[in-house]
Amino acid sequence: MKHFTFFIALLVFTSNVHSQSGWFWQNPLPQANTLSGVSFTDVSAGTAVGDAGTILRTTDGGTSWTIQPSGTTNDLYGVSFIDANTGTVVGEYGTVLHTTNGGAHWTSQTSGTTSNLYGASFTDANNGTAVGNNGTILHTTNGGTKWTSQTSGTTSPLLGVAFINANTGTVVGEYGTVLHTTNGGTIWTIQTSGTTYNLHGVSFTDANTGT
Repeated sequence: MKHFTFFIALLVFTSNVHSQSGWFWQNPLPQANTLSGVSFTDVSAGTAVGDAGTILRTTDGGTSWTIQPSGTTNDLYGVSFIDANTGTVVGEYGTVLHTTNGGAHWTSQTSGTTSNLYGASFTDANNGTAVGNNGTILHTTNGGTKWTSQTSGTTSPLLGVAFINANTGTVVGEYGTVLHTTNGGTIWTIQTSGTTYNLHGVSFTDANTGT
């Protein structure tokens, strides 16, 4: 039996000069686009991203969220922050956005690909990896000023990535794809996952323990 989840998007129009004028979201707040990725750096500061260029920011552990201008209407799928200020967002058509002030301002970066990018993982301000369609893996050592394509050894869409340091990381994707590197992605080794289901996310706590 199929189960469906529904929500009501309620728009309210007001001309009250003492409040917001025009149409605005009332429920669910602060917007109603699908959200695909989230990154928290502590119990308070977090960023979520989603469809139509949506970026939301919380500084109170998710009790309230504020919309940030992303400068794009492309769907955004993945986000990685290394601290409360420095983060990278990836998305549709090779979109990469970067911030150094907690998302108050987002700067577009040139990824060098038009493939959708679904996940990103940064271990410090300079070293990061983004993954996406057609086995795409991009790597940067300068905070995204320049992205370099790496050979993944697969054409499967890659959906999630996690690095525990600049060298050691794991990528997952469709059809049970799992890739692993110990040299920053110079060489990616295919691992046997034991499943053909799509794997959308991955997380490691150290070099050995991951899910």
